[in-house]
Amino acid sequence: MNNLNKHLTAAGALLFVLGAVGQLAARTFQGFGSWYAIHVYPLIVGTVGRFWGMFPVSVVELGLYGLGLAAVWYVIRRGRDWRAVAARAVLLTGAAAFLYTYQCGINYYRLPFSVELNLPTGRSSVEELKGLCEYLTDRVNESADESPYNRQWDVWGQQAMRELGQQYPGLAGYYPRPKPVTVSWILSVQQLCGIYSPFTVEANYNREMTDYNIPHTICHELSHLRGYMREDEANFIGYLACINSDQKPFRYSGYLTGWVYATNALAGQDRESYRELRERLLPQVEQDLNDNTWFWNQYEGKVAEVSNQVNDTYLKINNQQEGVRTYGRMVDLMLAYHRGAVP
Repeated sequence: MNNLNKHLTAAGALLFVLGAVGQLAARTFQGFGSWYAIHVYPLIVGTVGRFWGMFPVSVVELGLYGLGLAAVWYVIRRGRDWRAVAARAVLLTGAAAFLYTYQCGINYYRLPFSVELNLPTGRSSVEELKGLCEYLTDRVNESADESPYNRQWDVWGQQAMRELGQQYPGLAGYYPRPKPVTVSWILSVQQLCGIYSPFTVEANYNREMTDYNIPHTICHELSHLRGYMREDEANFIGYLACINSDQKPFRYSGYLTGWVYATNALAGQDRESYRELRERLLPQVEQDLNDNTWFWNQYEGKVAEVSNQVNDTYLKINNQQEGVRTYGRMVDLMLAYHRGAVP
């Protein structure tokens, strides 16, 4: 192994060790995750996120395409020199582990948003759940708009999150511009509405899905840029940002997303009440729900199953022991919020 290969391997190993140290600190020292999310991570968003945010396209998406092509080219050209290939693989792995830890992973161990708000969740009666669903049904119908969508999603999403940050200090700060994934099919086949890139600190969303999904997804992904990584809480923060927005399409997106979560829970407890509420929806809302079902049904299959399993494992590794089921806690958070626990 020549000196260059040795240096690359050593650098990759060092980055991997530094990443492991960060993970160990977050998992071992109580309060470290919250301290990091509040005092260090915003600096990363304000520098790394701000820099990559200047580009109008998803940098991580194009970077992955470029990296894949470069790797194929390098293996074809230098494949026989396995030491050179291995050294660069170690460097890339170490760099990925380092960036993931310090630009994402540690944040999984911060105090939950609900704790910061003193928002207690617990058992709720079916009547409380039904009351929430009735409220959401009325709000969905009020915010529905038959006019064409004005696709200023990105700017409105930033604005909605900044406004929510005025009410909740943990959400205050700089928000880079969210970006659509150019080849959104990649997300669709994985049944993903959006994704946060820890390598470029970007909020990305699936631009091919039904329109009403997009505003809530944008705010969900932007909440990760304030260090709130739990999926259930990102859903709830996205909900709050949307329903408090000045933009009607955002309010509609928030209320309808909340309606879907809440009424799915109600359907398991009181099917007849669910049917009655579904029949109260305006035709436009019913069409949006049908379009959404049709869109995702196109992509059901093995890839989606594998993606769901990978996501489940990822969440459990990162301190979300319920895995993908943590998405269901969204209903408990909405119930607590609408119970009046938060002004």
